[in-house]
Amino acid sequence: MAYIPEFDLDDIVGILNSIAEKQAEGSKERDVIELAQIALLYTRHRRSEDDFVSYYKHFFDPSFKLKVSHEFATREEADTWLASGKAEESERVKIDGKGFMVVRLPGRLAFMVAPLPEEMDADEWKDDSE
Repeated sequence: MAYIPEFDLDDIVGILNSIAEKQAEGSKERDVIELAQIALLYTRHRRSEDDFVSYYKHFFDPSFKLKVSHEFATREEADTWLASGKAEESERVKIDGKGFMVVRLPGRLAFMVAPLPEEMDADEWKDDSE
């Protein structure tokens, strides 16, 4: 992934649109490009473009570390904490040494598998195409 120091959101959405138009209607590639466009436009809709730009810069900063708010030895401990109402959407936690993120589902919060950078070197996440 290349870092683009200064970018214009409208320009990027336009470029994505020109790429999407070259893909077959209903293709997975076109759908993914359109989803990326919507995700970028969502930051404008939510008036969080500045937050996105900050996140983008931190993403490429070699000293950037994901913050893990809590570590739990067992899934049961984590589920108890989640049910307590103290969890926040997008919060990163470790359960039994593995990374998870709190996500909002209809009517409730849940855990989604979200490996931490240090986990990505583990055999289970490595590409097995070799």
